[in-house]
Formats: sequence, structure tokens, C-alpha cells
Amino acid sequence: MGCRKRAPAGELLRVVARDGRLVADPRRRLPGRGAWMHPGPECLAKAERRRAFPRALRVQGTLDAAGLRDHLGGTPGGMDRGPTPVRTESRKQVDPS
Repeated sequence: MGCRKRAPAGELLRVVARDGRLVADPRRRLPGRGAWMHPGPECLAKAERRRAFPRALRVQGTLDAAGLRDHLGGTPGGMDRGPTPVRTESRKQVDPS
């Protein structure tokens, strides 16, 4: 969303709007319309600068990104800790015999 670059779904973070706030959805289970972005503060800063979240999530007004910024571990103009890895679920392998 922020940098407009394509990437596989496993490398992207889903974001949803909840009560006027942006919420990270790393498990990709929250209901509602979602927007996909790279899990880094630089991509978040670009999306905020372009006002992309209200358009992508189809909501009126502005959305508070403080919680999402904390999740990503960054400040609005730079990188503090780098991107947060997206968790993937692993399934237990069952022996067919």
C-alpha cells in the first residue's frame, strides 16, 4: 500500500480498521475489509503520507495509526527495529501408517 510494490502474500501484513484505528492482523482472521502492506515503518509512513488507508479500507475521515506504528516498531519517519516478521501457521505432520 505505501510503497506500491508487489510481493507474495506471506511477506505482507494485513491491516484492518477498528473503531477509527488501524489494527495489524498478522493471523489474517479479523473481519472486514483489509489492506495489505509491507511490515515496515517506512511503508507505513508512505501510506500515511499518501492518505491511502481511508481509501483502501473505504472509511470516512482519518484513522489513528499509533497502534499499528507500535506493532511495527517504528516512528513515523524512520526505522527503529526493522520489519516485523509475519507469522505463518505450521501444521503437525501425521504419520499415515
